[in-house]
Amino acid sequence: MLLKSLTLRFYALSLGIMVANSLAAADNDGYTAIFNGKNMEGWKFFFDPKAPKDIDTSKNCTVKEGAIICSGKPTGFFYTEKSFTNYVLEYEWRFPVGSKPESNSGCLVHMQEPFNKNFPRSLEPQGRYLNHGKIFPIGLGKEEYSNLKFDQELLTKQLKPMGEWSKTEVTCQADGLVKVKVNGVQVSECQSVLKSGPIGFQSEQSEVHFRNIRLKQLP
Repeated sequence: MLLKSLTLRFYALSLGIMVANSLAAADNDGYTAIFNGKNMEGWKFFFDPKAPKDIDTSKNCTVKEGAIICSGKPTGFFYTEKSFTNYVLEYEWRFPVGSKPESNSGCLVHMQEPFNKNFPRSLEPQGRYLNHGKIFPIGLGKEEYSNLKFDQELLTKQLKPMGEWSKTEVTCQADGLVKVKVNGVQVSECQSVLKSGPIGFQSEQSEVHFRNIRLKQLP
């Protein structure tokens, strides 16, 4: 009887571990966090050297309750120490309650050196509230990109009120095609010669919050 009881307990424990592992795998879904939710380890910064001296750059990005709080001042950007290619990037963002519709920021993908100016050669899925996700080629000649599309009507339907979290997904394919979804709906795409580089986020005079910044490598 004792042996049977121990066997049942062992079976139940094993089953519980299997279920827990399955749930963890499902939750992860192939994504890896590139922001740890605690500090800015793994990220670098650049700020406008002409910014007023009374602005404390150390307070530009702070981490609170698992989110990056970017003050927007001074103008600049923070970016990953590592470079990436052929991936899906997803992140959540919001502007604080009371922010103006013109509130601005942006995501930078396929960043190219030098990283000492605002802003480096890259593709920017726009972070401005009113046209979030519209792709802006920074520093690229017209012959270096094509198939630039943006659906403002679709985006407007997906925008959430100030203070609510939204999710943006940026797919960067190995062939140079970049596609952007906002809250699950594709709103833009662009083909370019850029195919790899660090990932960054802009500080553009508006307070903006980011969290759950994750990346999944494509096959």
